[in-house]
Amino acid sequence: MQRFLPNEAAHVAFGEALGHALNGHGQVHLEGELGAGKTTLTRGILQAYGYEGAVKSPTYTLVEPYMLDGRCLYHFDLYRLGDPEELEFMGARDMLGDDGLSLIEWPSRGAGWLPKADLVVHLALEGEGRHVTLEGLSSHGQAVITALHATRQDKENDA
Repeated sequence: MQRFLPNEAAHVAFGEALGHALNGHGQVHLEGELGAGKTTLTRGILQAYGYEGAVKSPTYTLVEPYMLDGRCLYHFDLYRLGDPEELEFMGARDMLGDDGLSLIEWPSRGAGWLPKADLVVHLALEGEGRHVTLEGLSSHGQAVITALHATRQDKENDA
């Protein structure tokens, strides 16, 4: 699935739709160069669960946990991760369970240690906007993409 997000508002709105489609669980790998909008997308996903505050990338703490609407959501930023084994020492295995939602920026830094992604989100700069590509790697990831297609069709039919 591919989409063009022309501005920040569209980017956040897409994140919110993605958050609803994820239904509070799964492993989501967020890929893209610095400034591609991984944290902006995360803000939209968190808003789907009622979060209204600022969202900053946990570059130095590596993870920011959120308890929203009775759900555990974890925002990881592995950019400064020195070795994937550091994730073990910080207790990440417990955070990456099937019962929560993990949004992982720079997943390549945790290669060999992270569980397989359900959904990979590729973000790329395109003029003032962003180009997003979703890749479902599990049945849950595929279901998320299907739900996003259905949501888009419903909105187009209502217009």
